[in-house]
Amino acid sequence: MRPSKRASDQLRNISLETGFMKHAHGSCLIRMGGTHVICTATIEDKAPPFLRNTGKGWVTAEYGMLPCSTHSRVGREAAKGKQTGRTQEIQRLIGRSLRAVTDLSKFGERQIRIDCDVLQADGGTRTASITGGFVALSLAFQKLKADGGIQEIPLTDHVAAISCGLYDGQPILDLDYPEDSNAQADTNFVLTGKGGIVEIQGTAEQGPFSEKDFADMMDLAKKGIQTLVLAQKEALEK
Repeated sequence: MRPSKRASDQLRNISLETGFMKHAHGSCLIRMGGTHVICTATIEDKAPPFLRNTGKGWVTAEYGMLPCSTHSRVGREAAKGKQTGRTQEIQRLIGRSLRAVTDLSKFGERQIRIDCDVLQADGGTRTASITGGFVALSLAFQKLKADGGIQEIPLTDHVAAISCGLYDGQPILDLDYPEDSNAQADTNFVLTGKGGIVEIQGTAEQGPFSEKDFADMMDLAKKGIQTLVLAQKEALEK
């Protein structure tokens, strides 16, 4: 029995609330159970220096946890003068994931910056950031098209992310913190709506896990991603 009492293939309750931030070009408040993340998109009318005069744009991401997002206060990284390695790794993952489904040649020399701020953490903040970040990015492109900046939305597919793990030797979907902190394996899957693999991050927390265990987690992830993509589509249609 999972601590959350959910079935092995059951996601936490999902909510994607668009238009959450008044001044953002695109915004989404994603709730995955007790994990809540604000994802915002800002369109900048210049590309980063390495893309100047190429005709291509860029999508990048920043990630952070608010001080009271966890049981003990998280210190502001700005006050420390530097980001942790974990923060840098997560925001690079978000950026890579969103660029994987974006045609960078179709929105000019612009940069779209996705900010993911964790209001409350209960496991899966990076995966929620990717799923909500895609919605914010989509809304920014919709605004850019409505304003006449582009002729078509330069997205090739949806992208979402979910965690899977082994708990008491059983594969489970969408780990919350109590499950994540006691899992024998923890794996994050970033997949497209069409089933393409963008990135998989898997770690054995105790002993090695088997190829069958991985295949079982992959099957769970595919099922979870399809549910998340459907939620993304419903949110974008509102």
